[in-house]
Amino acid sequence: MKIIIAGAGAVGTHLAKLLSREKQDIILMDESEEKLSTLSSNFDLMTVAASPTSINGLKEVSVDEADLFIAVTPDESRNMTACMLANNLGAKKTVARIDNYEYLLPKNKEFFQKLGVDSLIYPEMLAAKEIAASVRMSWVRQWWEFCGGALILIGAKMREKAEILDIPLYKLGGPDLPYHVVAIKRGNETLIPRGDDAITLHDIVYFTTTRKYVPYIRKITGKEDYADVRNVMIMGGSRIAVRTAQYVPDYMQVKIVENDLNRCNRLTELLDDKTMIINGDGRDMDLLIEEGLQNTEAFVALTDNSETNILSCLAAKRMGVSKTVAEVENIDYIGMAESLDIGTVINKKMIAASHIYQMMLDADVSNVKCLTVANADVAEFTVKPDSRITKHLVKDLGLPKGTTIGGLVRQGEGIVVTGNTQIQPGDHVVVFCLSMMIKKIEKFFN
Repeated sequence: MKIIIAGAGAVGTHLAKLLSREKQDIILMDESEEKLSTLSSNFDLMTVAASPTSINGLKEVSVDEADLFIAVTPDESRNMTACMLANNLGAKKTVARIDNYEYLLPKNKEFFQKLGVDSLIYPEMLAAKEIAASVRMSWVRQWWEFCGGALILIGAKMREKAEILDIPLYKLGGPDLPYHVVAIKRGNETLIPRGDDAITLHDIVYFTTTRKYVPYIRKITGKEDYADVRNVMIMGGSRIAVRTAQYVPDYMQVKIVENDLNRCNRLTELLDDKTMIINGDGRDMDLLIEEGLQNTEAFVALTDNSETNILSCLAAKRMGVSKTVAEVENIDYIGMAESLDIGTVINKKMIAASHIYQMMLDADVSNVKCLTVANADVAEFTVKPDSRITKHLVKDLGLPKGTTIGGLVRQGEGIVVTGNTQIQPGDHVVVFCLSMMIKKIEKFFN
């Protein structure tokens, strides 16, 4: 597959590195030779110093042979223009990074497709949705719903009170167990567990279950004493903060602390009265205490500085806040943030990359999630008639090592999968796999 990525910024370089491991034919183009210089020598990809809005530049990279053209420069209008040109020059499919929510409205989809822009991606909105999902419950690290909530993926850190520590998984229950342990993050390692593996203290464990059994998961993980989230404090008035405030449930009270007075005035225009805007420095602990940090169940740090976000979450934890979320855009810091136990880590370029990655797959995939701290992916496949996955019981399918089927949704009902499950055409199947293995599992669904 020939893929051209326009823009060697944070999202573009992360995506190029990701796809180069897949042995795809990758060309990364950018006007800055400096940005490109380190990449071509370290990764299996070609770099071209050219403007993505130049017709000659696009011809130079043979855009007419491209299966996928992805424009992810920081400038939305350049991305749209580049995609329109690429489409008219013969690129099969185009994707543009945008920062205008209005463009994503369903009524505008056909309009943009006629112009030559097949798909739009808004990383800040995707990040905000993940933050809003993770603050819904103070005891979870990650919360994802599949098929409208028929099946739920929960990531939770194991503390001393957990009931399921040091017991081999096969001893936790038989085929009627209402959950499936799909992955365990232990230190820097991610395991797709087998029956004789056991959960240990401080593991982050990923469960798939149905909504009915969420309280049961909360009980066995020893999290029943965690306070429900009613008050959320956000540090930094970024675009992600605005979207997060709009996505959290109505029963939550949101406060945004922003240092820039002009930005505060803009936030007041963008958000309704249920969000309180506070002008001040979010690093000032006295100010945060005065604004009720000790009565806040969730603290979200969204400044443009990863170190500030990590340290602020650490301070909030010390003040007794049970749920903290840090935006950590420096990928090198993600492991450190996790080892400091600051809670949920959000990285918008990894989230954006996993959504673009989904567009490369041939099977019918409606959802790909990148687990930021676990170096793993979750994909939701729709099963086609006569696909390989329907031919045998799950235990006899010969799935690649490092992959597991977490659950499925059949006619709107979530089902936890066991080795004796027979997958049927039309099922929505949630697959969990170590990073970059989705292509290996994809052939089972074609």
